[in-house]
Amino acid sequence: MQSHQISYRETGFVSKLICNLFEENNQLKAFYGNSPKIDGFKTQLLAKQKSFTQDQRSVLISALINQYGTLLEKDSLVLDHINSLSLSNTFTITTGHQLNLMTGPLYFLYKIISVLNLCKTLKKSHPDHNFIPVFWMATEDHDFEEISFFNFKNKNFKWYREKAGAVGRFSLDGLEHLFTLFEKELGNSSSAEEIKNLIKISYSNSTSLTEATRKLVHELFKEEGLVILDGDDRSLKEVFVPKMKEELRLSSCQINVEKTISKIQSDYDSSYLPQVKPREINLFYLTQNDRSRIVRTPLGFADADNKITWTNEELMEVLDQTPECFSPNVLMRPLYQETILPNLCYVGGGGELAYWLELKAYFVSQNIPFPILLHRNAAVLIPSKTAKKLDSLNLKSEDLFLKRSSLINKKVRQISNIDLDLQSLKETLEVQFKELESLVKQTDASFEGAVKAQRAKQFKGIDNLEHRLLKAQKTKLADQVARLTLLHETLFPNESLQERTVNFSEFHLQYGKELISILSKKLDPLSLKFDWIVLD
Repeated sequence: MQSHQISYRETGFVSKLICNLFEENNQLKAFYGNSPKIDGFKTQLLAKQKSFTQDQRSVLISALINQYGTLLEKDSLVLDHINSLSLSNTFTITTGHQLNLMTGPLYFLYKIISVLNLCKTLKKSHPDHNFIPVFWMATEDHDFEEISFFNFKNKNFKWYREKAGAVGRFSLDGLEHLFTLFEKELGNSSSAEEIKNLIKISYSNSTSLTEATRKLVHELFKEEGLVILDGDDRSLKEVFVPKMKEELRLSSCQINVEKTISKIQSDYDSSYLPQVKPREINLFYLTQNDRSRIVRTPLGFADADNKITWTNEELMEVLDQTPECFSPNVLMRPLYQETILPNLCYVGGGGELAYWLELKAYFVSQNIPFPILLHRNAAVLIPSKTAKKLDSLNLKSEDLFLKRSSLINKKVRQISNIDLDLQSLKETLEVQFKELESLVKQTDASFEGAVKAQRAKQFKGIDNLEHRLLKAQKTKLADQVARLTLLHETLFPNESLQERTVNFSEFHLQYGKELISILSKKLDPLSLKFDWIVLD
């Protein structure tokens, strides 16, 4: 079994909307900008170059240097990349993610590798321009449950603590015990020691989850020059103040996104359900221990719990004086990102891109170029020993994307010595019942209902018999079924994608620091296909 690619649609794990997006469905063209092709990037960079000022570049560089602090080494590629942002021919390619413990599921890495590889590809095709890979830390997110755990060899390592506002500001209380348990599971190999060192560098020597995540991601990708950005920054939010004021005065996000949702439903799919619904005000108010929605009131504004109230004038003054206390929600965050970065492309998963498709009209209303959208690389990693077992069972990768019950049924039919498919019998019956229906019409039409009932009864009986025969054959071939079930569970845990469940540390134990290099060589960000990767 060799490494190869499978179309998104064939996998059954990528939504129709996202498949249509990258198949350039005509009915979706109004909802995205330039396509993720080399020529599309040339058009995009010209538009961004006109709209992004030198002052914005200066603010961005200053903020990044301040955020990195002593972590930023002299003569490093990261520092070179940050300094190059002062040039008008330098642009960013961005992805982002929540602050998952130990990076969370595998696709965390795939997102970043997609961005790194795309920058290299664009540099080859546009050598007169610079392309900087950026990872946006979702430090202001408040969904603690989604980031509070990671999986390792079918064990769940979960951080228990009280929820308290933006996750990036969390102290690391309670993590020491969790990592002590995790390190016992790792063993004492050289690769295990590398993972333990990652924990020591990041979580054991940080005061907040933001700091720990920056150190962890930096350690993994600093040699590639990945620039890590925290949007929870006063100087960066000062740049965004005019957009936040407009949101408070006019509810521009809600107006434009609701129009877009209606247009998607009328022009693309009447059954379309929005990925994210806009609110009247799409901003939060941040305190050290809380992140509360801002709502409009008859007298001005308040937080959603009505603990704090402001008149219109008071809130505008607070925004001017303390912009760091205001946080864009999921629908305004993309505009914030594209306001403070000279960005060309956002690389995300299917769920993320689905809500980006609701935003183009909003971007137009704010005079901000809408970025190119690109689906991150997606992959299943297969150790060579597992690949040999799949070959011995004569399994194709496409088969393994089936639901487990369908896969087992298909395989049982293939390896069985008898034909368990009774479709031919049903086809013969169908012909006979049509002849019977014709005869009834010529004699007494009142018997048509009885014929239809008998037809349904016979077909149901055949289906039941086929099911029982298949069940009996599964019992007879129990060993093969057990092996197949175990292999499928290894690659598709709980019938989900491996990349959404497994933590990178499982593969790092076997392949060490070379894992990222291996994946970087295998993954092509512009292929727009799912990768089936056999690891040597």
